[in-house]
This record gives sequence, structure tokens and C-alpha cells, in this order.
Amino acid sequence: MHFLVRLAVFLSLCGCSNAQGQTKEDTEEVKIEVLHRPENCSKTSRKGDLLNAHYDGYLAKDGSKFYCSRTQDEGHPKWFVLGVGHVIKGLDIAMMDMCPGEKRKVIIPPSFAYGKEGYAEGKIPPNATLMFEIELYAVTKGPRSIETFKQIDTDNDRQLSKAEIELYLQKDFEKDEKPRDKSYQKAVLEDIFKKNDHNGDGFISPKEYNVHQHDEL
Repeated sequence: MHFLVRLAVFLSLCGCSNAQGQTKEDTEEVKIEVLHRPENCSKTSRKGDLLNAHYDGYLAKDGSKFYCSRTQDEGHPKWFVLGVGHVIKGLDIAMMDMCPGEKRKVIIPPSFAYGKEGYAEGKIPPNATLMFEIELYAVTKGPRSIETFKQIDTDNDRQLSKAEIELYLQKDFEKDEKPRDKSYQKAVLEDIFKKNDHNGDGFISPKEYNVHQHDEL
């Protein structure tokens, strides 16, 4: 996946940390069983990382399979950013601190999945406990990592101006095989600020950018 695509798409998304309408008051636990963990593990997954993984989903009640990533998109593993609501909250929790090559079996209670409503389109009934078998292939720096924030913040004032983001996007656009005109670049920039500059001050703060390692700033 080209980095420009990851950056432009992810920056354009509204911040969302609680998947499927979950609340912080949830007290049930996600149960994690490590099936295999490589001996050599120099990097583990953390919030904000971009992960590449396969996972199969089952209803814990009867073991019926409702999802298999290997049958989607010609069998390619899924890419998603960890901890920001790209997947259900239970998977965000279950895939923390994983090594590339690691396999896990996890049990996710309804409060961290689809709750009382269920998900009819996905054949998941209300109040369903889910079981997933996960295999993680890759862990890379996500588009909202502290490293990316620092790269964009050229004057080191701990906030991102339109000029800084425009410059960063311009450099990445230049790497793209398909040239983009100025109007497209401007539209991307305006969309980024529309959806991320919540207080309207013309800057994107670490909190608005949703940097996941605040203590490093």
C-alpha cells in the first residue's frame, strides 16, 4: 500500500477510538491465547501501528464461521491501523503487543464486538460472543505515528500548519506514479483540516492529529 494513500485517507478520516459505539464503562475482558510466538521478536504492535494480518471469525456459541479474510480480496491479508476503530474494539485490544508471525486465539465479549444490536449483514446475532483466530504478518509505522508528526512539523512547534502539511503532501505526491494537479492537492488539504482541525484555529494539534505516544512530544 503506497504511503501517500495511507496518509491521505487516514488523515481525512474523523477521529474515532471506540468501535461500534462502545463505551469506556465496559468491564468484560477480551481473553487472549497465544498459539505461536516467534523466538526472535524485535518489534511488537502498539496503538497507531499499521498491521497486516489474516483472521477468521466464529460465533463462540456454536463455532460457526461468519468471516474469513482469506476469502476476501483474492485472499490478501488485511491492512488496518491498530487502536483507532478500523476493526471492532475487541480486535484492537486483542492484537496489541503482537509480533510479526505470531498467532493468537481470542474470545471477544459482546460489549467489545457488536453488542445488543448484533450485525445482521455479517450474520452476527445480538449479544454474540465472538472467537477469532489471528495470524499477524507485518507491523509498520502507522500514518499517525509520532515519527510522522515530527516529520511534518518542520518548525518543531508541536502543531501542524497548512503550509507544513501541504509541503509534506507535495513531496509525497511527487513520489506517486500518477501526477496530481494542484486542485486535487488543495482538495485533500482542505479535507484534512475540515475533519481534523476541531477548534478551527488553523492548526492541527497532537491531540487532533491523534498521536498515540503523547509523552514523546
